[in-house]
Amino acid sequence: MARPEQVLLLEPQHELKFRGPFSDVVTTNLKLSNPTDRNVCFKVKTTAPRRYCVRPNSGIIDAGTSINVSVMLQPFDYDPNEKSKHKFMVQSMLAPPDMTDMEGVWKEAKPDELMDSKLRCVFEMPVENEKTHDMESNKMMSSSLLKSESTALPPKSMSSTLDDGEVKKIMEECKRLQMEAQRLREENKQIREDDGLRMRKSNVMSSQHSSVGMKKEEGLSARTMALIVLFFVVGVIVGKLVL
Repeated sequence: MARPEQVLLLEPQHELKFRGPFSDVVTTNLKLSNPTDRNVCFKVKTTAPRRYCVRPNSGIIDAGTSINVSVMLQPFDYDPNEKSKHKFMVQSMLAPPDMTDMEGVWKEAKPDELMDSKLRCVFEMPVENEKTHDMESNKMMSSSLLKSESTALPPKSMSSTLDDGEVKKIMEECKRLQMEAQRLREENKQIREDDGLRMRKSNVMSSQHSSVGMKKEEGLSARTMALIVLFFVVGVIVGKLVL
């Protein structure tokens, strides 16, 4: 017995198109509309369940309403010579009036109560002329940027377009910068000379302090020797007097 005709309206009807690049998740939408006066149960199935994520993948569409199903293709290495064999199927059935368990309804459904629609997957990469358009737009942007930079900072080749007043201002600015650089070099030189003079003075002062210390030590040692000799002479004289 032939299955009943699908009551849901699918948009798109026959193909799910996924537009690259496929280095990231690519999402496309499937709209399911219920034009009847009864609620409709639906399921979305695929021949490659590991390659896709479907939200929602099942549910109930109220009478006269519609829902959007998001189909997310996982990243993969795209080969333009390989045709996609992936397919999707939208399965549906009229919801019983007293339905409480949707899974139970699907299990108990008879084949002549089920309706289905099939869609195939199509992978598309950006068209070459779109790539060329993007490259041309990028070139135009870069060229306009270069023009703006050249206008802001005119090179030597454009100096002829400047008037005499602007050229004079530029030359005066160059001279001022040269004089400023010369002044900084002279100040740096003077600072180095001052540092050398301070170092020499500090060396001379330290040598003077050391010589004075040495003289003091020599004077103390001479006094000590004189005292020792004096005590010795006095000791000899006292010894002779005692004898």
